[in-house]
Amino acid sequence: MAKGGGKDTGDTDYRAPIKAYENLEFLRGQDGRTVRILSEYLEPEARFKEYNIADTIVFFGSARIKSREDAEKHLESVQRHNGDLAEAERVLHMSQYYEAARTLSHRLTEWSKTLEGTHRRFVICTGGGPGIMEAANRGASEAAGINIGLNISLPHEQHENPYVTRELGFQFHYFFMRKFWFMYLAKAMLVFPGGFGTMDEFFETLTLTQTGKLKKRVPTVLFGKSFWKETLRLEALVEAGTILPEDLDLFLTTDDIDEAFDYVTAELTQHALGEPGGML
Repeated sequence: MAKGGGKDTGDTDYRAPIKAYENLEFLRGQDGRTVRILSEYLEPEARFKEYNIADTIVFFGSARIKSREDAEKHLESVQRHNGDLAEAERVLHMSQYYEAARTLSHRLTEWSKTLEGTHRRFVICTGGGPGIMEAANRGASEAAGINIGLNISLPHEQHENPYVTRELGFQFHYFFMRKFWFMYLAKAMLVFPGGFGTMDEFFETLTLTQTGKLKKRVPTVLFGKSFWKETLRLEALVEAGTILPEDLDLFLTTDDIDEAFDYVTAELTQHALGEPGGML
């Protein structure tokens, strides 16, 4: 030991203490959970401020729906190799929703770029993965607009699609923090055919609206009448008295791209243009 209680200058290696914010063992452990959660709030917030993003239009839908081009290639391959023709035709049928999401996102992005102001308004936001998410990010990218991907680490399906603006691609660990960012900046939502995750996001939006927890108007579109009619018969809840008849007016169900576009842009023009930023 050196005189005066200094560090050992002998053969024993000396390692300086680790700063707390550089201690990965701590940050990744149970005791660092609060820091990790806070990071998934503060880091996205800083990036959104940097890129002047005030609010978003969120697209939800299945990660498994293919583009028309990919669906047609899949059908051709199945026909050549005597595969499951019924499955391939189903994939091709569902590709209509990919193309509709792509078109709607393109049109909404072009519309948002015409708006005046210092903030980017109504930026397209998705879960960042394949399927409907890819379609919406692709449509925005093809309209030369920036777009957001709120990805999450999952054991399957959820890889980031190539159309997300690189600086606005996020990777979340916590579902609830990802869902917070979906809702916090959202000024409109378009819900395409999907599975449990899509339904979870749709019903959470309805619940927050119905209970008054959303302090803003979020026009919501269910796109795909035949799919949602077969999947959700919400009239049964009215008949059972568990929701009010007017609760069915919390969203628009349509198959029509023009109707969806006109509804969303009219609602945003009337209720959101003067109020940048998103508040729950």
